[in-house]
Amino acid sequence: MSPNPDSPTSALYRGEVMHQRLRPKAHRLNYRVFWLLLDLAEIDGLDRRLRLFSRNGFNLLSFHDGDHGDRSGQPLRPQVEAWLDRAGIHIGEGAIRLLTMPRVLGYVFNPISLYYCNLEDGRLAAMVYEVTSTFGVRHAYVIPVPEQDQAAGVIRQGAAKALYVSPFMAMEMDYAFRGHAPGATLDMTIDGIDAEGVLITAAMSAERRPLEDRDLLSAAVSLPLMPMKVMAAIHWEAIKLWLKGVRLTRQPPPAWEPLTAQRQPQESRLGR
Repeated sequence: MSPNPDSPTSALYRGEVMHQRLRPKAHRLNYRVFWLLLDLAEIDGLDRRLRLFSRNGFNLLSFHDGDHGDRSGQPLRPQVEAWLDRAGIHIGEGAIRLLTMPRVLGYVFNPISLYYCNLEDGRLAAMVYEVTSTFGVRHAYVIPVPEQDQAAGVIRQGAAKALYVSPFMAMEMDYAFRGHAPGATLDMTIDGIDAEGVLITAAMSAERRPLEDRDLLSAAVSLPLMPMKVMAAIHWEAIKLWLKGVRLTRQPPPAWEPLTAQRQPQESRLGR
């Protein structure tokens, strides 16, 4: 589907991230962030239109294809379509929008990036949760959106943990995702659940802003060097957890497949 230049779907979102651990020691942190919601079909147009944003080049803010997917730098849409195909999901020419932190002055770290994958009629067909650990390992969770939730853009999904993301959490966990497709606001909550119940909750919330140079400059100035601060905050909070006496876990070998794809039920294949 070709982007409509008069009605772009890409946007800037400014908000915050919250993490709350419940056991064995209570621990909570909040930090302010901003994200870009990028329709994959609009990125080249944004590169041409904006002075402070570039694709695959240096700028105040930039997006590099190689920071996502298989790191090859190849266009992302074919990669995401191949992931969706593994899950039996076919969206035709429907839009794929990526919520991610941009590079700031060439540096980036994205703990999680979200792909909102839509059918041609605009319904939300699937989510891809692309998680990258501080160890540099990446895993993508591809999960269909149930038909009863598609039109409303409601997200209620789950997956077994497949990537070691923290030395303070074991692998025997499940994730529960809940939120809505981005609109005037953005929300996503992720619960990490072990045999005793919810162990940790992470929540993202933000408000939509125009994707214009003045808004990009405002975000970058109000949150200078944001990706570096996110990385530093993760390590600082890890030190505080260790000082609280939370035990470390052993890092297992990475999953053989860097992808978890949940297949759509045979009788209800999307886009067919």
